[in-house]
Amino acid sequence: MATFLYRLGRLSFRRRALVAAVWAAVLVALGLGALTLSGQLSNSVTIPGTESQRAVDQLTAKFPQANAGGATARVVIEAPEGTSVTDAKGKAAVEALVTQLKTAPKVSAVVDPFQAQSISPDKRVALAQVSYGAKAYELTEADRQALQAPADAARAAGFTVEFGGDAVQGVPETGATEGLGVAVAAVVLIITFGSLVAAGIPLLTALIGVGTGMAGIFLASGFLELNSNTPILALMIGLAVGIDYALFIVSRYRHELSLGRDPEEAAGRAVGTAGSAVVFAGLTVIIALAGLTVVGIPFLGQMGVAAAVTVAVAVLIALTLLPAVLGFAGHRVAGGRIRLRRKPVETTHGERWARFVARHRIPVLLVALAGMAVVALPALGMQLGLPNDSTAAPESTQKKAYDIASRSFGEGSNGPLLVVVDVGASTNRQAALGQAAADIQKLPDVAAVTPARVNQNGDTGLLTVIPKSGPSSTQTEDLVAAIRAESGGLENATGAKLAVTGQTAANIDVSGKLSDAMLPYLALIVGLAFVLLMLVFRSVVVPLKATIGFLGSVAATFGAVVAVFQWGWLTDLLGVESTGPIMSMLPILLIGVLFGLAMDYQVFLVTRMREEHVHGAEPQEAMVTGFRHGARVVVAAALIMISVFAGFVLAESTLIQSIGFALAFGVLVDAFVVRMTLVPAVMSLLGRGAWWLPKWLDRILPDVDVEGEKLTKHLDAAPDDDERELVGASR
Repeated sequence: MATFLYRLGRLSFRRRALVAAVWAAVLVALGLGALTLSGQLSNSVTIPGTESQRAVDQLTAKFPQANAGGATARVVIEAPEGTSVTDAKGKAAVEALVTQLKTAPKVSAVVDPFQAQSISPDKRVALAQVSYGAKAYELTEADRQALQAPADAARAAGFTVEFGGDAVQGVPETGATEGLGVAVAAVVLIITFGSLVAAGIPLLTALIGVGTGMAGIFLASGFLELNSNTPILALMIGLAVGIDYALFIVSRYRHELSLGRDPEEAAGRAVGTAGSAVVFAGLTVIIALAGLTVVGIPFLGQMGVAAAVTVAVAVLIALTLLPAVLGFAGHRVAGGRIRLRRKPVETTHGERWARFVARHRIPVLLVALAGMAVVALPALGMQLGLPNDSTAAPESTQKKAYDIASRSFGEGSNGPLLVVVDVGASTNRQAALGQAAADIQKLPDVAAVTPARVNQNGDTGLLTVIPKSGPSSTQTEDLVAAIRAESGGLENATGAKLAVTGQTAANIDVSGKLSDAMLPYLALIVGLAFVLLMLVFRSVVVPLKATIGFLGSVAATFGAVVAVFQWGWLTDLLGVESTGPIMSMLPILLIGVLFGLAMDYQVFLVTRMREEHVHGAEPQEAMVTGFRHGARVVVAAALIMISVFAGFVLAESTLIQSIGFALAFGVLVDAFVVRMTLVPAVMSLLGRGAWWLPKWLDRILPDVDVEGEKLTKHLDAAPDDDERELVGASR
């Protein structure tokens, strides 16, 4: 592979105008396609096969008037202090608002608070329910504005009107948050290279790669229903790996130039050696992300595939467009116009740190492991859920509506349950519906059960159950399970069957499915990590150490996420406006993404140690030499990734904030605690034992030349020490 990449790098360098034109054409074509053919992104989080989804499908087939699966909005109207919504002025204001809501685009029905008797005990608050004939993701911003526009007249009269429900939720936006991460990444690149030209090339190619990937995703949204978080995850990962992969190759290219190679040869060698490591690193990320499809959760699989495609684009650009851009820049990439050091130093910070760790390996190991364990402790109390109005920003209309409804009607009013009663096999359908309502009313944590609505055929009834507890509480989760448990007894007694759906029940089902999928996916990733690293390092111990370190990084990150986004620590400092259960999809996403990035750093850092060991260096010196050559580029890469991910912590959406924080913290722990501290300590402690591999296994394992050593030997009949150092510096 290294030889092929060497030739590809030289060809791209020579035909740089053609390569640049091809990528420009691809970007323009996808961009035009995205502008003309893109569709609406979806906020819905559903999983086929769950009971709540089966109940929605049943309602769609037998009770279409119920608009199952359609968007809903809760409109909370609060009268001024000292008045009520039932006096003449209040009733007129509420009725006028309800009348106007019925004329809003795509609205199929509005439940009048007076007819539904949804008036608070103190008569100050009325609750109207708006149902749409379209799904939430099909609503445009104009539709949402039309929903809220009728409230202006009531507000002018002194009433408080707030809106909740999925109909109010727009597609999450990141604003300019990613720009801050890119700016910090630019600073890191300038410090690393000491050259504006060299620093600008990784940024340029990464932005082109992200633009290409994002255009492709938005183009695909015109043909597929994509979750609204899909492009955000792709943007995060694409920016980070795009910059990092270019960083590795440009670093190698500059090193080749410093040895007197001509630019074309330097580009070929850079792509053949550092590019080989980039291909392997990219494959690990792609496999981890694409592996999300095996957990059986469609929207999560779509997010993983979209991000994986963006990473694949980043790899292709690093192997083709990057050497073409280097062809345009030539020797200017090596020009260090910004001098950050007045004189070279004989011993680098990386070497000093490696020797310190080697001398104090036992205390360093204990301190690092103890620190990770302490940070991971909050993960024991992690609660998973999906976002609802209770986790919205404090100043948002959704959060205000949630608080008013909770204060006036109880928290359960924000998360009603829909119970579908199939009475087709009942001899007395009305009695069966009454029995179902009576049985549910007796259950703990039930505040109210509304009278049943029946379809035209009379074989399907719909009950609305108001819990006493909020939609994210364990009591409501237990209530859903209890209602479903009643189905067997009701069927035996009356022939009727129960099924629970609604947004709250659907969220519970989705969270449960995601939680159940986390451990199998983690086992898949850990097994994959072990096999891949065993191929690369031809060792059993090194992969075992790497995977254990990865698990430690995941546990510590889970703990930090719980402390911030569930417990509320450091929320003011980080700008987190609301806390609550951790987004159900976050643990699986974090495992997949962090695995890929962790393996990147493992490869770039430890391959040089392996090369020194193979060439006969003593274990301690092999570790120190490998660390000296790999530490600088790994630190720069980690800082860039942390910067890009941390920029998303400034987003308005709590979900996006939590993903950005989790990835930034995960990379921080994995790069600086696991790879830069635990790895050299363990390698020093184990010595030659770190490279143990049974002979029978050594014979059957293919030889994966990630560092491109065979290519270098082929190009240089007798490579000297500097040449070997050059090969290792690219890892």
